[in-house]
Amino acid sequence: MTASELCPTLLPVVGLVPIVAPFTLVMVLGVASLVGVRLPEAAINALVRVTMLVGFAASIGMFALMQLGGSRHVVLDAGDWVEIPGYDFDIKFVYDRLSVAMLLLSYLLCGIVGKFASRYMHREGGYNRFFTLYTLFVLGMVTASLAGTIETLFSGWEMVGLSSALLVAFFQERPAPSRNALRVWIVYRVSDAALLLAAVVMHHRSSRGDFDRLLSAQPWPEGVCNVPPDDALIIGGLLILAAAGKSALVPFSGWLPRAMEGPTPSSAVFYGAMSVHLGAYLLLRVAPLIECSPVLTAVVITLGLTTALFAALAARVQTDIKSALSFASLTQVGLIVAEIGFGWDYFALTHLIGHACLRTLQFVRAPSLLRDRRDLENNLGGALPAAAVPSSRLSRGLYRLALDRGFLDTALTDYLVTPLVRLLQACDRLELRATAAVNGPPTPRKVDAE
Repeated sequence: MTASELCPTLLPVVGLVPIVAPFTLVMVLGVASLVGVRLPEAAINALVRVTMLVGFAASIGMFALMQLGGSRHVVLDAGDWVEIPGYDFDIKFVYDRLSVAMLLLSYLLCGIVGKFASRYMHREGGYNRFFTLYTLFVLGMVTASLAGTIETLFSGWEMVGLSSALLVAFFQERPAPSRNALRVWIVYRVSDAALLLAAVVMHHRSSRGDFDRLLSAQPWPEGVCNVPPDDALIIGGLLILAAAGKSALVPFSGWLPRAMEGPTPSSAVFYGAMSVHLGAYLLLRVAPLIECSPVLTAVVITLGLTTALFAALAARVQTDIKSALSFASLTQVGLIVAEIGFGWDYFALTHLIGHACLRTLQFVRAPSLLRDRRDLENNLGGALPAAAVPSSRLSRGLYRLALDRGFLDTALTDYLVTPLVRLLQACDRLELRATAAVNGPPTPRKVDAE
């Protein structure tokens, strides 16, 4: 049997390994935690190392088989979740140039950070909890990267969001991590709601959530938008809102520095490398949908450039290294989003991969960099020169704007959250009045005499 004849037989088998490997590890670590079994650190490290190596090797094998067989678009259909006349929910995974690149990047960076975390988290009380959430994040990234339907994407999207928020609150004995994790979770909820509404619209229009049906079953990025312009505008707008929340684009940028409350390994792989790029990945996946609408194109470009400008200003005035790196990451994410809007898909993908690798290195290096700086200052006999104080009125205004992070958190609280809470409170009072009017005055209860 020749290589070209063997490839179609091996593709479904090898293609499931990158998904099954982290799923198995989540089950092992999760069940151990639920039944109260405390696994030794050495056992957890070995399981994580084997999972990452197996997943990475299978991803490379899948890429090699696709090259040998001349395939650029391989679909693995795992069946239906729900099958109702007119509405079908499929489990489908797609291997193409975009998903394979994201898959290899996820396993490579998560494996490196997992090795770093095995030493960084040594003797921490929540060691097993950290790696359970870490593995859940890996499974979510793999699922989202390979998703061929919006339902499959939503499941991976949720796993990434849940694990990210719980790791922000990892040091739960202090109030600040829990408070910041709640803020992150609220923004993620807005993003998830937008993605869920996009899935509802897709099913309402075509009864299925397949990206192949939305964009035609063509190898990425050669897809063509298969929906009317009005539907494309609605679906694309909801997907852009979902991507903005997940990638901390303006006006949702306030959650990113708050996420730095988590351990350094989670900051490196989640908010510096993978999670913050997931929104950009979604826009790359639906790039043909964006390109068919001038309005969506303009929105994506404006959103990306505005985020890049804001983050570049904010990064220059941060007083801690992790916040500075988070805004530096956001600057590049904004540029990547703008590149997607301009239609430079391959350039944006290359930019995403290179930037994720760079930020992973910088976040992992951050603790030792601070120590090296202190050693350098001790050797010099004094502190290193500080940045110059702004002198002009414009500079002071920009400095204030950057220092307060664009007042985005305050604006969202005052103009979105507070009015919404007041509206819900008014609805609650109206419901109570309507219920009292329908039920009438309460009937006094009779007390039996003893």
